[in-house]
Amino acid sequence: MVFKRKIYDKILQWKRENNGKTALLIEGARRIGKSTIVEEFAKNEYKSYILIDFNKTSEEVKKLFDNLMDLDYIFLFLQTVYKIKLEERNSLIIFDEVQKCPNARQAIKYLVQDGRYDYIETGSLISIKKNVETITIPSEEDRISMYPMDYEEFCWALDDNMTFPFIKKYWEDKKPLDDMHREMMRRFRLYMLVGGMPQAILAYLETNNFNEVDIAKRRILKLYEEDLQKIDPSGKLSMMFNSIPGMLAKNDRRYITSKVLGNINEELQDDLLQKLDESKIVNVAYHTSDPNVGMSLTKDKNIFKLFLCDTGLFVTLAFYDKNYTENVIYQKLLSDKLSVNLGYIFENIVAQQLVSSGNKLFYHTWKRDEKHYYEIDFLLSKGNKICPIEVKSSGYKTHASLDVFRQKYSQRISNSFLVYSKDFQKGDNELMYIPTYMVSLL
Repeated sequence: MVFKRKIYDKILQWKRENNGKTALLIEGARRIGKSTIVEEFAKNEYKSYILIDFNKTSEEVKKLFDNLMDLDYIFLFLQTVYKIKLEERNSLIIFDEVQKCPNARQAIKYLVQDGRYDYIETGSLISIKKNVETITIPSEEDRISMYPMDYEEFCWALDDNMTFPFIKKYWEDKKPLDDMHREMMRRFRLYMLVGGMPQAILAYLETNNFNEVDIAKRRILKLYEEDLQKIDPSGKLSMMFNSIPGMLAKNDRRYITSKVLGNINEELQDDLLQKLDESKIVNVAYHTSDPNVGMSLTKDKNIFKLFLCDTGLFVTLAFYDKNYTENVIYQKLLSDKLSVNLGYIFENIVAQQLVSSGNKLFYHTWKRDEKHYYEIDFLLSKGNKICPIEVKSSGYKTHASLDVFRQKYSQRISNSFLVYSKDFQKGDNELMYIPTYMVSLL
């Protein structure tokens, strides 16, 4: 099954605007559907295409890109091997998992200059040092990121074309949903449990069984574990990844690497964090010391939080050592009986929605007294103002951090948001209480 994805329109825009002047690189975590959507695009938008999967293609094909003196021979060889006739200016060549063949990526410069065909590359771990240290990155390469399926795409997969437009209308009108809110939250909780990985969604559609969904997600987590072991045989990356739910559950103001790996030096921590970030299987939120526009300039690279790229995977990883029947999160989240100490799931889904909407993640903490801190969970930059976001899984009547922050930085703030599980409502002085299913519309 090929699911409808928003990135299709972005690829189509690239094709129409560039007309072969650049290649397109689509990067993202493994198993999010990059190859599937690109091949679907090729079938619909070109007369013919060749998909070279560098995970399993022959060494002969890989070696083609070691010497680019005779492009005619390269194209003839590919047409012969793949038994596909290429049509000038109406054929696409796909380099799938291009990080497995760095020379093919480097060749993009000359292939694009040749001008006969279009090129799309897909890959994960694109910028990991070993994949780029021996090549020149082509400037003739446009890059876009792809993420797990967002909530609107999830609705499309369920053949539901009404829910998200309905939510969007009430968001634009800034009105509560009243009697429909409970149903909207029920559907969104289903998304939180299944997640946005196409294989998990397919398992849900085919079986209507959370056990099968959980099995599909465990396969993906196992694949990620194997990838991390290849990048870092010491196992430190795997330990950091597996510890994410536990670290968020502690409600610390930052991810404390020493609690997971013991004492390591700053250089090693930076290297591990960069590799995790490049894998695209995590979302990194950095602390900003000065919450203002241009937060990238004031981020502290040593103070950060880690979230999983997909909340469905997060739910499974949180109870990875137990089988499905013991996973209370499925039961409690579906029935809206999630206890306060499991509220970090809501933080993860908010982070996921913000990233898939094109935002970088920042947060801010400051001292309340000698032992306690105030914390703003997320900060968005909108024009020349910022928008603080506090996430609540249950009670919402007290929000001391948000109140103090709004008072302290009143001149810098446009709107403030408290994200929770109840219906939309307006507070005072540009404060809005919004349900989690509206976060992607911020």
